[in-house]
Amino acid sequence: MIYILRFFGWIFSALVIGLVFGVLIVGAVVWSYSAGLPDPEELAQYEPTTLTRVYSQEGALIDEFLRERRVFVPIDEVPPLVIQAFISAEDRTFYSHPGFDVRGIISAVLDAAQGGRLRGASTITQQVVKNFLLDGEREIERKIREVILATRLERVLTKDQILELYLNEIYLGQNSYGIVAAANNYFGKTLEELTPQEAAYLAALPKAPSDRHPVNDAEIATFWRNNTLREMGENGYLTPEQVTQAQNAPLLSVQNGDYIPLTQHLPGRDYFTEEIRRRVSQQLGSERVLTGGLTIRATIEPELQAAAAEALRTALIAYDMERGGYRGPLGALDPDEVDLTDEAAWREALRRTRGVRDVPDFHMAVVLDMDAQGALIGVEDPPSDLPDDVSAQTLYVSDFQWARPRLAGTRVGAAPSAPSDLFEVGDIILVTPGRDEAGTFTNWNLRQVPEVQGGFMVMDHRTGRTLALQGGFSYDASSFNRATQATRQPGSAFKPFVYAAALDQGYTPNSIILDAPFVLNIPGQAPWTPKNYSGEGTFNGPTLMRVGLERSLNLMTVRIADTIGMDVVADYAESFGIYDDMQEYLPISLGAQETTLFRLISAYSMFANGGQRVEPTLVDRIQDRRGNTIYRHDQRGCIGCDQTEYNDQPEPYLYSTAERTMSRITAFRLISMLEGVVDRGTARSLSYLPVPLAGKTGTTNDSKDAWFVGFTPNIVAGCYIGFDNPRSLGRGGTGGGLCAPVFGQFMEEYLRLRPASPGKFQPPEGTEFVLIDRTTGQRITDANSENAVYELFVEGQAPSIGAAAATIGTTAYDLSDLPDRIEPAPSVTINNGGGAPVAVPTPPADLGDLGGGGLY
Repeated sequence: MIYILRFFGWIFSALVIGLVFGVLIVGAVVWSYSAGLPDPEELAQYEPTTLTRVYSQEGALIDEFLRERRVFVPIDEVPPLVIQAFISAEDRTFYSHPGFDVRGIISAVLDAAQGGRLRGASTITQQVVKNFLLDGEREIERKIREVILATRLERVLTKDQILELYLNEIYLGQNSYGIVAAANNYFGKTLEELTPQEAAYLAALPKAPSDRHPVNDAEIATFWRNNTLREMGENGYLTPEQVTQAQNAPLLSVQNGDYIPLTQHLPGRDYFTEEIRRRVSQQLGSERVLTGGLTIRATIEPELQAAAAEALRTALIAYDMERGGYRGPLGALDPDEVDLTDEAAWREALRRTRGVRDVPDFHMAVVLDMDAQGALIGVEDPPSDLPDDVSAQTLYVSDFQWARPRLAGTRVGAAPSAPSDLFEVGDIILVTPGRDEAGTFTNWNLRQVPEVQGGFMVMDHRTGRTLALQGGFSYDASSFNRATQATRQPGSAFKPFVYAAALDQGYTPNSIILDAPFVLNIPGQAPWTPKNYSGEGTFNGPTLMRVGLERSLNLMTVRIADTIGMDVVADYAESFGIYDDMQEYLPISLGAQETTLFRLISAYSMFANGGQRVEPTLVDRIQDRRGNTIYRHDQRGCIGCDQTEYNDQPEPYLYSTAERTMSRITAFRLISMLEGVVDRGTARSLSYLPVPLAGKTGTTNDSKDAWFVGFTPNIVAGCYIGFDNPRSLGRGGTGGGLCAPVFGQFMEEYLRLRPASPGKFQPPEGTEFVLIDRTTGQRITDANSENAVYELFVEGQAPSIGAAAATIGTTAYDLSDLPDRIEPAPSVTINNGGGAPVAVPTPPADLGDLGGGGLY
């Protein structure tokens, strides 16, 4: 008996000793392989590289900024079906194991011992560790480290946090990082729209995405998809009927042409979204924009953006066809390299050619052949309603008579008489379809990208929200943004800020200013002698301040600036954000210092809203990958917004917290004077618009830059037109002749889209209107007088009837021989038309070159 007890004692002792040695060995292995392992707590702060998305006000996706096509999705927003598919395919015991699967590891070891392939047997936790913290080599040492780290990671993160990392980081082929990108790239769907068979296919990809292509490897891909569906059924996630139905479904995919990816519905990059990228990158850093998974809500209103782009393009095409001449093709296909008789060949070659594809109704085309009557063309993406005859493929000579050779200045030569005058076989050109009143195709018209360029911008002046921003004819042709990056002289569009400064200095719209010769003596230089637009020797004598602005009289503006001081004018211009540092030279009062359209529109908005500062923006809100707001433009205060229950309290009240840049009376007086510019002055071509409208034209020396900025009670919009390398726009190249029509065309479409009345400009409280004679500045009682105009005064401070208006600057002049009127500005009529890519603009002119500033 004693021997039996000793025997069992020896066995027990051996087991204990073996267990101790086993624990010591395991501990030694763990200690040995734990040395130098990364800290799993790093993953608690890990944020995967994800793309940034930009949405319009309506919630439509309009652009993406990315380095990798990955969209982060929090685990609580992943549909259960998708989670169940990946759990079934990758790690069915995920929610119960401690980070590694003992049975799986033992099975893998036994398979390897029997001569089989050493397989991974990795849990989802181990895959996260491998992807984030270790290299991907399949070695025993790495497997040990993987298990150690997986165990540690389970103590740092919850199961859902680990799964969130996995689903957002995993590579699933087709440039798809994460499940959101994969759902789009394979099925053109969101996660919520996936069917069981689609979710199962995605879950089958992690092990071998390159070997399970839905088209090239359809049989293998279908096998593994169905295997995942079977697992989902065995795990109780799908009923047997659902499994059978899903397994019998065909493997449909984007790659097979069954679906369209969501990203294909994206409009191309344009001036608006590129400006958002630039500005947000400056604010948050380009790395965060490209990889931070931000959600940006833009201020753009797509309908207004389209209207703004169309209005600007129409004017640029019209000018270019009238004066620009034909400047040649966009490029050419070499007939020796591309068989132009093979449609598939020339279409593929044309597709690879960089061109202009962001202008509606503009089509890239290649000249395939020519005869005396016209050119046979192959059109990229032609309209679907083309007739089935030769006219649908022919550009006739009669349809490009505008394309004359360019001569010196803005002159052009004789019209072409044959296609060979302009083209060679293989030339890549732009064409647009001609249509009759019924919209039926009639012919092709030759077009080109205009050499003259410009910008157009629309802003809500009450909030500073930019509703539309067009920085040129075509973003494809030139990404340089003439609305935000081009610094040009604003010319007479700057004059309202001189008048605003004077109004705040005590002037009134009926103050009389002398319109007479002005000489500025400059030591060591010839005297500076500005003149009015109507020419040398044309003066009006004592003239109402209102009339001076309506007619854009330079001499009155200079005299006002000289009287109140350029330091006062500079302070105003800087306060309104037109310049950061305005030079205090008298010619600057005529708009001789460069600024941008964006700054000028922002400044005019402070006139339009009654004198409150607005911060211009293209973005309403920015949220991080988890939906936390990190930027919000709206800084208005609210009384009552913190109430969570209704107890008969007043409705919440929003109020502005913006500072005031000018008095309400000054703002309204200036609005009234700028309404006169539209009603009787240099922008009277816009007086037909059926809304209250104020604005100012601007034209610089030699007509190098043309401007118009106008506003209604709810929006402010503006246009700039000029050459990127400044030169004269020629006769009629004025703000009223070129930019006012752009504003008018846009407003017509705006009023069609927004037919509700914008209301009227509201005067401030404590004021009254009185009738003033526009020629004498005296108060009158006859409202039917053709010279009568209502002016605003503080209650009790209006001039008495017949009292003489204040006269400024008349002491040293004999006024007896001055003419009593200014000659009307010349006008020009321009036909509709097209244009060619431009070089990157040169830097803006040296601010030291003051020039002569604004003329008109």
